[in-house]
Amino acid sequence: MDRILVRGGNRLSGTIPISGAKNSALTLLPCALLTDEPLTLRNLPRLADVDSFGHLLNQLGCSTMIEGARPEDFGRVMTLRAGKVTATIAPYDIVRKMRASILVLGPLLARAGEATVSLPGGCAIGNRPIDLHLKALEAFGAQMETTSGYVTARAKDGRLPGGKIIFPVVSVGATENALMAAARARGTCVIENAAREPEIVDLCNLLVAMGVQIDGIGTETLTIEGTDRLHGATYRVMPDRIEAGSYACAVGIAGGDVDLVGANPADMQATLGALRDAGVTVEEHRKGIRVSSDGKLGPLTLSTAPFPGFATDMQAQFMAMLTKAGGASVLTETIFENRYMHVPELARMGADIQVRGRSAVVRGVDRLVGAPVMATDLRASMSLIIAGLVAEGETNVQRVYHLDRGYERLEEKLSAVGADIERVSDG
Repeated sequence: MDRILVRGGNRLSGTIPISGAKNSALTLLPCALLTDEPLTLRNLPRLADVDSFGHLLNQLGCSTMIEGARPEDFGRVMTLRAGKVTATIAPYDIVRKMRASILVLGPLLARAGEATVSLPGGCAIGNRPIDLHLKALEAFGAQMETTSGYVTARAKDGRLPGGKIIFPVVSVGATENALMAAARARGTCVIENAAREPEIVDLCNLLVAMGVQIDGIGTETLTIEGTDRLHGATYRVMPDRIEAGSYACAVGIAGGDVDLVGANPADMQATLGALRDAGVTVEEHRKGIRVSSDGKLGPLTLSTAPFPGFATDMQAQFMAMLTKAGGASVLTETIFENRYMHVPELARMGADIQVRGRSAVVRGVDRLVGAPVMATDLRASMSLIIAGLVAEGETNVQRVYHLDRGYERLEEKLSAVGADIERVSDG
């Protein structure tokens, strides 16, 4: 099994290219199921989750062809074609690997009139808002049934009649599934209290490019006019705002001057504002974002929230950065109830963090010390890398397969700007 070793103390200087967004790519890929024509996605990141999603689409009858990156992109080019949907069941052995697999439910239902998908990760409905996905499809006219760990959706006469869903809380995944299901409905579908994340806008823009009429893009009310046939398209995946924010936090704690080429500041205003409040210098320019820091940070009070608020996917990285800030910071997690699993691992490195319910108090310390630590999830993994950049000695990060799900060529990118970091294999 691979491990990543980080030896702290180096300032960061140079350029990091920002890859295509993982969270967007996993939403755009299932759109291939909506048409029998080719869908070409550019700037697709090289990630384990993207590969897993491609395998799932292959099982449903969608072919995939991968090309190298184009000069204007950092990622791969993938052309997908679902000339005929050959299966409407997404099995547990694939879906359990990533929760994003639930996003085949809407497009399969829209294209084939039925879909059966394993509940992702074995989670019970209601724990995390998978129930909102189902309620949206029901509101659009689907008949739903949940048995033996699988959910089945059927459209009478093969197509959804349309309808309206008012989400009681904002859900990114449920908004995405609802949008794709609505794309081929007979009538109009309306989504109230829709998520407004940039990845939602990216999905809407692709659906429009494929022939769907959508009003209200970027707002909390989306109106979708279904069509009986979508055509193919060529589309560029948006840059990864979470990757860019993660590397900005790395510069903040380690000090230095790094240009994040390809980052889109318009998608990251809450993150950039928090960085500036902590004392990091942020310069927005035509090709991306330049971040510089002397490593002297101030404390923050942050609370996660749906876009345009501070992203839950940036909470762990900011917590790591603030372990070296002068004073006490307070982070409050409002999106997920169990997203502080990185706290004990940071504590092993000398961090002073106390969790109080959904809030964590982070008191800055003079020094962090390298230690063996274990990655517990994707963003928690990155928090350990960030802390390791300033820790004395060597930090040994295990279970790095979490990192490979969301950060493309992480060691290569950080090494290029001066970090002492390497991947080693025990095998």
